[in-house]
Amino acid sequence: MYEDELIPLFEACGTIWDLRLMMDPMTGTNRGYAFVTFTTRDAAQQAVQKLDNHEIKPGKTLKINISVPNLRLFVGNIPKSKGKEEILEEFGKLTAGLMEVIIYSSPDDKKKNRGFCFLEYESHKAASLAKRRLGTGRIKVWGCDIIVDWADPQEEPDEQTMSKVKVLYVRNLTQEISEEKLKEAFELYGKVERVKKIKDYAFIHFEDRENAVKAMEELDGKEMGGSNIEVSLAKPPSDKKKKEEILRARERRMMQMMQVRGGMMPGSMPLRGQPGQGARSGAGMRGPMGRGDYD
Repeated sequence: MYEDELIPLFEACGTIWDLRLMMDPMTGTNRGYAFVTFTTRDAAQQAVQKLDNHEIKPGKTLKINISVPNLRLFVGNIPKSKGKEEILEEFGKLTAGLMEVIIYSSPDDKKKNRGFCFLEYESHKAASLAKRRLGTGRIKVWGCDIIVDWADPQEEPDEQTMSKVKVLYVRNLTQEISEEKLKEAFELYGKVERVKKIKDYAFIHFEDRENAVKAMEELDGKEMGGSNIEVSLAKPPSDKKKKEEILRARERRMMQMMQVRGGMMPGSMPLRGQPGQGARSGAGMRGPMGRGDYD
């Protein structure tokens, strides 16, 4: 689909302020998603209600949800020997507001990373400034010319999957709030099997879903340890096969970007990419930042 098809479709729900069809700079094709900014929140909600699962072509439906600011960057061409703490320390020196590093082990050697990582920042502004600084091409990390891009959107689980979730995702936690204090607060609503706190967020595992939902409704937005916490249902982790497909696709894109940087055409090696539609120029924030997967 092109902008001339998308705009009339979404304008039926309200006045559009901006529409961005996201492009792959390596191939010149769209990535299969876009961002539509309305002048009012009500119009955005109406678009979700009216157009989610809307059939645009036989057998092809739109998936629409409310976007939230992206806090995560993709960084490629890092040494595979580097661990999470080393990466956090190094990029923490180069950029401000770095909160977390996500790495994935190589399928061939679990002691090594895949040559890329994801950096998660405290705000979209911090992530944007980091992308601007790291993406100049003048900064080398461990002697490597790194590749920096926005992380792709995280696919949201369907309603059937979410209806079985018994785990809560809690954010905006202060250092004073321990796992013991969290368990004490949430166990007022039902038996808590375990609590896992990571920096300023945590996962609360309930024995019963109804109790988890009750706790979410009662505690979301409440003050705890000097901060108003946010409570929502946690997103289940992707199945291993699907996650592996996503990671391999990222590796292929990283190789394509490295080839282009080195003056080679993306098609000069037998790399399989995702087919796109239409050539358009576009740039901007990439994708919604979903709730973190829990273990």
